Amino acid sequence: MTATNRQIRLAARPVGDVKPEDWEHCSEPVDEPGPGRFVGRTRVISLDPAMRGWLDDRPSYLPPVGIGEVMRAGSVIEVTASEHPDFQPGDHVVGTFGVQEYAVSDGRGVMKMDTSLAPPSTYLGALGMPGMTAYFGLLDVGALKEGETVVVSGAAGAVGTIAGQIAKAKGCRVVGIAGGPEKCALLTDELGFDAAIDYRTDDVRKALRRHAPDGIDVYFDNVGGDILDAALTRLAMHARVVVCGAISQYNNATPVQGPSNYLSLLVRRARMEGFVVFDYAKRYPQAAQDISAWIGAGRIKVKEHVVKGSVDDFPETFGMLFRGENVGKLVLELT
Repeated sequence: MTATNRQIRLAARPVGDVKPEDWEHCSEPVDEPGPGRFVGRTRVISLDPAMRGWLDDRPSYLPPVGIGEVMRAGSVIEVTASEHPDFQPGDHVVGTFGVQEYAVSDGRGVMKMDTSLAPPSTYLGALGMPGMTAYFGLLDVGALKEGETVVVSGAAGAVGTIAGQIAKAKGCRVVGIAGGPEKCALLTDELGFDAAIDYRTDDVRKALRRHAPDGIDVYFDNVGGDILDAALTRLAMHARVVVCGAISQYNNATPVQGPSNYLSLLVRRARMEGFVVFDYAKRYPQAAQDISAWIGAGRIKVKEHVVKGSVDDFPETFGMLFRGENVGKLVLELT
């Protein structure tokens, strides 16, 4: 009997929050691999805030997902049939296979993974795009130096948890901004952050003054909006602001809120720079090696939020990112 491939396709461009009717749940037969190709069953799907930007029809670093197309997503698949010389049934590979139960690939942009060294979810998190983002954002864009004060917003998320721990491994003082007492306790009690600020209950500006009395040397921003504005008022001389993301703005139905305190960059002789992690693809192996070493030495603890279910659970699971319900890397594990 031919296997059925369940898929989630984009039905409409969201306006504001993504709604259930913006997605189409559909099925089609699983394709045969054909010469030089392989087919695999999806095991784990990555959910990342950046995916929200891929739904909007506007210029960006990647073209938008087309209406009627399978939703773009990184995932791990297990090869089930192959006519490709480099991939055999039973191999686990990571790539951008989309939100679907099965995927066919010619091997381009695909990396084999060793599940005896780390579970598949970790290849989508600490050893995947979030880990690479934290590594290059801090060390290249942020030009981090030992002894500096680093502030990370969205600190309990996939990128934030790794960024803060890398900064600690590099000998820095680290302050995390997160939502809720449980997330803040995680940062300080388990992940080794020096301090945590609860943006839901704390006055962020006052808290930054208290926890970064000499100013912020590197601000790693995952949030944008009011939190970014607060951080700009506390910059140290020659500070670096790393623009990684702005999750507070992704669902805006109105124009994006830009920083009103940007003149702090002039006064403090600071710089603010955005980056896209794909630009560092040739250096991923070195970053993965360094992150693996920190994990092995106990300097980085991997935090993952695993939701078990089916492809049809993707829309609800995706919404967790914007409700602040995940801690660490959010993945959907297909059961």
